Order: sequence, then C-alpha cells, then structure tokens
Amino acid sequence: MKTEKVKISTEYITLGQFLKLAGVIDTGGMAKWFLSEHEIFVNNEPENRRGKKLVLNDTISITGKGSYIITS
Repeated sequence: MKTEKVKISTEYITLGQFLKLAGVIDTGGMAKWFLSEHEIFVNNEPENRRGKKLVLNDTISITGKGSYIITS
C-alpha cells in the first residue's frame, strides 16, 4: 500500500485536524466518532486521542483507509 504524504506548515497538527486535512473525514466534528469506530496507529502505536500532536515524519496508519506520513 502506498504511503500518502500530508504536508503541514506548522510545528505540529492534532490527529483530529490531520484526519480532516488528509480527507479522511469531512468535518472536524466527525473526528471523535471516527476515532471510536476505526483502528488508528501513530508510529505503530494504537491512538484514539483527537488532540494527539503529530509532528514531522510521524506515520499514521488507518485500518482500511491507508498510510500517511507528515511532511513539511
């Protein structure tokens, strides 16, 4: 599976913001529901906090959706 690059222009982005930026969800309000319904791994560790800070080179894997990496 191809890893998609998600570009940020700030020091970090929260997992909830990332989901919207990557086009995984349509609105920020969907983040809490999405995290409760899908398996998400940040740097190969399970994660379900929408406020989790993601920084450059973090990898995000969403079961059934794909893999992503944070770039600048």
